[in-house]
Amino acid sequence: MRTDKPDGLLRVLRHRDFRLLMIAFTTSFAGSWAYNVALMGYVWEATRSPVWLGAVTIGRFVPSLLLGAYGGVLADRFERVRLMISIDVASAALMIGLAVLAAVGGHPALAIVLAAVCSVLGMTYEPATAALTPQTVPERELAAANTIRNTVDNIAIIAGPAIGGLLLLLGSPALVFAINAGTFLVSALITGRMTVRSQPVDVTEGGASNPLRQMLVGVQAIASSQTATVLCAFSVIASFVYGVDTVQLIVLSDERLGTGADGYGYLLAGLGVGGLAAAGLVNRISALPRLGTAILAGMAVYCLPTLFFLVVESPVAAFAIEVVRGGGTIIVDVLAVTALQRSLPADKLGRVFGAFFTFVLAAISLGAFVTPLALAATSLDATLWMAGLGIPVLCLLGLPVLRRMDNANVATVAALEPRIAVLQRAAILAEASRPVLERLASNAEEITVDAGTDVVREGQDADAFYVIESGSMAVRSRGGEAMERELPSMAEGQYFGEIGLLRRIPRTATVTAREPSTLLKITAEDFLEALTTGSASVSMLEGARTRLARTPTYAVDAEPRDLLPD
Repeated sequence: MRTDKPDGLLRVLRHRDFRLLMIAFTTSFAGSWAYNVALMGYVWEATRSPVWLGAVTIGRFVPSLLLGAYGGVLADRFERVRLMISIDVASAALMIGLAVLAAVGGHPALAIVLAAVCSVLGMTYEPATAALTPQTVPERELAAANTIRNTVDNIAIIAGPAIGGLLLLLGSPALVFAINAGTFLVSALITGRMTVRSQPVDVTEGGASNPLRQMLVGVQAIASSQTATVLCAFSVIASFVYGVDTVQLIVLSDERLGTGADGYGYLLAGLGVGGLAAAGLVNRISALPRLGTAILAGMAVYCLPTLFFLVVESPVAAFAIEVVRGGGTIIVDVLAVTALQRSLPADKLGRVFGAFFTFVLAAISLGAFVTPLALAATSLDATLWMAGLGIPVLCLLGLPVLRRMDNANVATVAALEPRIAVLQRAAILAEASRPVLERLASNAEEITVDAGTDVVREGQDADAFYVIESGSMAVRSRGGEAMERELPSMAEGQYFGEIGLLRRIPRTATVTAREPSTLLKITAEDFLEALTTGSASVSMLEGARTRLARTPTYAVDAEPRDLLPD
């Protein structure tokens, strides 16, 4: 029975390099959120000034905003794994410096400078991680991988500040900084165990491209794809709303919920919990042909519940509202990141994510900047109306663009339907999911051969899998014997070429067109990925085993599952 359901979310963690990447990412990220709490606490204890607290935020955000796009350039220019290790080691050194500074009671201005440098390094680490992800998982599992990454963010948002606060109770800011240095070193060690490596790119284009042009490559690449542009635009809008939340939720907590400014962390944790709860749905949503509907729904779920804050005064109810909103924002963010990874060139992904994360940070900063002005000019109720209803109405203005994007995607899938129908008739792909079949159909090369043409020859290297779209094929094999032997012929809907790919051996037979025929040629990489990332059935593999066994001198006693590559 064929299933159209995507693989389980956690299934993506079976890929060793991705698993290591996420462990390193989680370790580093949780430590960073914990250190944020300690940094604010250290500066407050040293100055007792809200102005200095604002200086911490500005000191960490502004340099990242100005230099973040160039971080993406570095993520393309250098091998990403080694770059990430170097960033971890440098960040650990900065944290050790902060720990020493805090231990001796150094000036908070120096602490802000060290934190700003660490933030700038982080703006290179994130594009490198996002650009490296497609190399660690198959394409069809990108949405699941990005959901895991986003989930790590949400866990860090929840656990990081709690860990930081607990460590401050048990020790001091210096202790938290020292522990964070340790998390960076652990992250570096784990990242060093990865086997995947990226190919460095000459971002200078032979010296002809200056730094500004290098950074603009990412923006131009995003603009080259309508789907990527639209989804990124909505992610940036969602980031603006998050910036509004960073101010609005503090006022809401203090003035309406009675939980004081500290209740902000409680509400922020609700967003994280909602993201965790919705994580399992995102992989399924990413497989839909009409992503425009999904992105609008995600924005609606993120924004509209804000209107309940107009009447809600219970902290518990407010937390529940934030949980719902968190489910909406993860949909928007994951769809945007996945669209970038799927549709844009791999050698530009570092610069693409450098530009994307800079846009996100700028949107958050803008939201945090305009909200106090709006609150001063109007009221909390007015800003709740603007965020809860004004933003969704603004998003509706993009409906024509979303419809064009969806119609184009649906038209593309419709054009692939004849090929998908052919692939579905091939028993070896009977349990491939719909997204896998669409990917195979899109990547397949349609070839036409005349009668008498040898499509594959015995003894050749196996490099592709073939499905007969129309016509018929004669099959013969020598198999080391003196006389060539005729094997059963094949007709429309049948396939060949899988034996050499599954067993990693040369072609076991010669396949010749009996009449003018059309075939779908699928590369070895795409074919094996379809089997190893789907649920290849034992009956399907048994068929390949049987075909191999009846080829001269190729008796096989392996179990069906053993035919799959490691």
